[in-house]
Amino acid sequence: KQWYQRRVAITAGGIPFLGFGFLDNTIMLCAGEYIDMTLGSALGFSTLAAAAMGNLVSDVAGIATAGTVEQNVKRILGRSTVLTPKQRDTSRAHRWVFFGRCFSICLGCILGMWPLLLLSNSESEESKNPPIIDDHS
Repeated sequence: KQWYQRRVAITAGGIPFLGFGFLDNTIMLCAGEYIDMTLGSALGFSTLAAAAMGNLVSDVAGIATAGTVEQNVKRILGRSTVLTPKQRDTSRAHRWVFFGRCFSICLGCILGMWPLLLLSNSESEESKNPPIIDDHS
């Protein structure tokens, strides 16, 4: 029973962070790429500045969607935990929930990198290997 309670505490604490990490990285990468391709090239922003602006967009979107993600997780999981209020207040329960959150946000961020599979590498490859101009012809 104790292992089941730990697993539920890890899951209930972690799943919202899985969703947050996924959305955060997905939005950041898409927004950063869009900003880099539009404003970055038009106004001369660096790629790093575009990435920072994409992070800003992602952070604002995270604040806007946090409640929705948590509500959907509660709706899907039902009761968030089988722990009693006294058990939830223990340092052991806090450690398990913390572990669940850390693991889940890392996994969500990794899964949220999926836009990188769609982005073209042609520009970066061209900048690494500039065309060779033969002046000897």
